[in-house]
Amino acid sequence: MALIFAVFKVSRLLRRINLPARGATYNETMRSPVFTSGFLIVLLWFCSVCVAHPCDEFNARLPNLPVTLCQSAQLRDMQARSVKDRTIWGRDVVGADAKLKVLVLGGIHGDEMSSSSLVFHWISLAAVEPADMPKPVHWRFIPALNPDGLFARPAKRVNANGVDLNRNFPTPNWERDARVYWESRTKRDPRRFPGTNPLSEPESRFLLEQINTFKPNLIVSIHAPYGVLDFDGPSVPPSKLGRLYLDQVGIYPGSLGNYAGIHKRVPVVTIELTSANRTPSEAEIHQMWTDLLRWTMERLGS
Repeated sequence: MALIFAVFKVSRLLRRINLPARGATYNETMRSPVFTSGFLIVLLWFCSVCVAHPCDEFNARLPNLPVTLCQSAQLRDMQARSVKDRTIWGRDVVGADAKLKVLVLGGIHGDEMSSSSLVFHWISLAAVEPADMPKPVHWRFIPALNPDGLFARPAKRVNANGVDLNRNFPTPNWERDARVYWESRTKRDPRRFPGTNPLSEPESRFLLEQINTFKPNLIVSIHAPYGVLDFDGPSVPPSKLGRLYLDQVGIYPGSLGNYAGIHKRVPVVTIELTSANRTPSEAEIHQMWTDLLRWTMERLGS
């Protein structure tokens, strides 16, 4: 319907362009400055109508995500694509002279919609840095690492190839352990299939590239719905974020916490929200953010 309306508007606008006098040749018409500028204006307008904004999809799928909140996030194309060629979006919020880098991830599992929504709320909070921050931070937010899983109907934990991205990272002995764990411990649960080999998926390869090029000092990975706080890697873990208390659940072959936290020695805070379909209250979202800032400054700020 939008395309039909756009074509109608283009035809009306073209009729209003002042072309050369009747009898002018085709070449004269094409070279007319009026025609050229008018055509470019119409073309740009046409493109703006026909290209969907990422917030159209995010607002339709994610809980507690007002249109204005999504638009204010000012997402940019991270130049990465999913299995189904969906754009992976992100946003950098950079404090002045920031040296400390934090990577915040949501939607590694597509059916944990609250995790993606929380990232949008935290983008808005990061944009207003507290005046008493002892050290500025370069934040990089990825609200939906698994867009194919998020926008599937119904949403799916795995990506479009049926792979659990949080079991697809190249932890030591992945070839020996990942398949055995999947078969013996999960009874071949399709929601936890680790893939045929590590980094088999474009989404996990993109995240590995982010770790290698952005070089975060901290990774915050948001999940749901177990309602706990997990931690992998060096440093003393946070005891709580908001109402979520530390309960370290162990490591898994191919998981991000195992790869980045244990193997690469980059601290990984894993947040498990209490619901996959509902975000915490606004007050709780703010308290979790405040607690994260406080712990980050205490443990990593120096």
